[in-house]
Amino acid sequence: MLKSSHTKDKLEAGCDEAGRGCLAGPVFASAVILPKKYKNKELRDSKKLNEEQRNRLAEVIKEEALFWAVAKCSPKEIDKYNILWASVRAMHKALKKLKTNPELILVDGNKFLPYKDVQHITVVKGDDKYLSIAAASVLAKVTRDNYMVKLDKKYPSYQWITNKGYPTKSHREGIIQNGLTPEHRKSFRQYSKEVQLNIFKEQPNKDK
Repeated sequence: MLKSSHTKDKLEAGCDEAGRGCLAGPVFASAVILPKKYKNKELRDSKKLNEEQRNRLAEVIKEEALFWAVAKCSPKEIDKYNILWASVRAMHKALKKLKTNPELILVDGNKFLPYKDVQHITVVKGDDKYLSIAAASVLAKVTRDNYMVKLDKKYPSYQWITNKGYPTKSHREGIIQNGLTPEHRKSFRQYSKEVQLNIFKEQPNKDK
């Protein structure tokens, strides 16, 4: 089982994001404060859970966490700040939405920017080491997946209902056939081949 906390007495918030590697849609981040000595044998990195497990755990986390929040940065913000710092910005937004300030922030990964005057620690693969970070990864992932399913109704040509905006074959074929939507990130390197095919020229999208 993952660690319940890093300290014995400080109020800790775990932070993680979802959607960094996508071609479309916002990046979502979550901040979760769990009770001290919290236990959950099933909770882990959201990528190691199936959809049913994530959805079920998301409801458990919302019920059992002391505080939790989810926030996002739009594709325009991602293009403006780049995906790394947009992810950090989304974490800051989530922290700001918490009903109390944590005394320590545990962040998945190795990059972060100071939030107010709160101490923070970056933890590589933290979503598979600390329960609070794992909880944040689950909430961010479930919220983002649900968001992309709703967007699929507006833009059905890209199969976001299944690929959630990641660069799958069906998603890339949708771009080639229909062009970009306002939900696509324009600055990603994954687009290099499509750029060579001149599909990034401004053009009306058929799903609009």
